[in-house]
Amino acid sequence: MSHTSTGRHLRIGACLSLTGRYAMFGEQAAHGLRSWANLDGNANTVIIDDQSDPNQVAPALSNLADQCDLLLGPYSTQLMRAANRVVTRLDKLLWNHGGSGDDVETARPGHVISVLAPTSRYAEPFVRMLASRGATTTLWIKSGRGRFGVQVLDGVERIAAELGIVTNRLSPSDPLPTDHSQPWDLFCAASFPEDVATVREALNVSRPPQTMGAVAAGVHEFGQAVPNPEGVYGIAQWLPGRRIAPQVGPPEEEFLHEYAKTGGRVPDYPAVQIAATAALAARCARTTDDLSRPALWAAATSLDTTTLLGWFAVDPITGMQRAHQTVLTRWTGGGMAPATG
Repeated sequence: MSHTSTGRHLRIGACLSLTGRYAMFGEQAAHGLRSWANLDGNANTVIIDDQSDPNQVAPALSNLADQCDLLLGPYSTQLMRAANRVVTRLDKLLWNHGGSGDDVETARPGHVISVLAPTSRYAEPFVRMLASRGATTTLWIKSGRGRFGVQVLDGVERIAAELGIVTNRLSPSDPLPTDHSQPWDLFCAASFPEDVATVREALNVSRPPQTMGAVAAGVHEFGQAVPNPEGVYGIAQWLPGRRIAPQVGPPEEEFLHEYAKTGGRVPDYPAVQIAATAALAARCARTTDDLSRPALWAAATSLDTTTLLGWFAVDPITGMQRAHQTVLTRWTGGGMAPATG
């Protein structure tokens, strides 16, 4: 089944990290956006490298706003904060596919539409999995130096308290405790290198965690960065094979086939979330036939639909995503897979 568009031709601009600390994910997002455009058949893409530098985001977005119909933000919560500082001046609707921070999603109502499950709900499937097992051990939690991890752990503490799980929070500079007379669990949320370092440390203590989860474990590169990651749980915004029928944009199988032509393997969620975002943005533009910010905001906030990423519906007051949910992964001898409990 072809999903080539017959609607209005669109020029879509994206600010992505093709170099710097976020390049591992920015490159995937770039491949994902180009793959979507190939399938759409009636859209061109313009990508500017923000170099993973918050100071480069404003000039990149300003450049894109001058030449593009629709505007997609950068990857990472940190870079989206920089984008939010300039978006009101541009007077364009910014589609946020890459920053899940609660503060990022709600910072510019009327100007930013967010597609990702927010950080406060990020780790919910991991905590609920522990509760379903009747966990009685203490859940130790550790964030990194940025606000992303702090917000994720704030959500962990809230959900854990509701479910009767005891938590013990460590600061970014705290070492993991080495004296565990009882079984313990661990969850960490930080940058990819910080999460990898925490997991490596946990695997090397005399009594490793009984159950361990990390945000970084939700991408394939984790298996190359951590020796013997089997059993570690991860959090992802998307996993293949969930059988969600998209009402907007290409189906998963078609997208993955197109992506493989340039990306070479099954992508992680950064590629899928930008493709879903582009599809939603294009649908709103073609439905309204109006590229003004108010018209696109009204069209986006009226949607309650699905894409290959999953469910999409935003709060019409704040622009925060309220329908999409993260998924739980688990590393096995065969690699990363959906968690089954």
